[in-house]
Amino acid sequence: MRQTALLAITGLAAPTLAAADPGENWQEGYGHMMWGGGHGIFGGLMMILFWGIVIALIVFAVKWFNDNQGGGNRGKRDALEILRERFASGEIDEKEFDSRRKALEK
Repeated sequence: MRQTALLAITGLAAPTLAAADPGENWQEGYGHMMWGGGHGIFGGLMMILFWGIVIALIVFAVKWFNDNQGGGNRGKRDALEILRERFASGEIDEKEFDSRRKALEK
């Protein structure tokens, strides 16, 4: 009791005491819009649906931007590059390399 009176006098308990009493009509108070007032649980579900759609659109936009950046060829190896690697590792000989390179360059 003595501590509460001391806090009330100094003003440190005022925000806590004011927030603890929503008033006579709780629907006009604070923080009860989603489940208690307004549109009830339907309003809360619509809010979750709305934010889910917003987050999904952001994820798809970032994914689309990353896929289309750099001509869309990022992460894919060129056929000529693969042919050069096979020739360098000895899988194919020079004659086969030249014939396949000519076919790819057409």
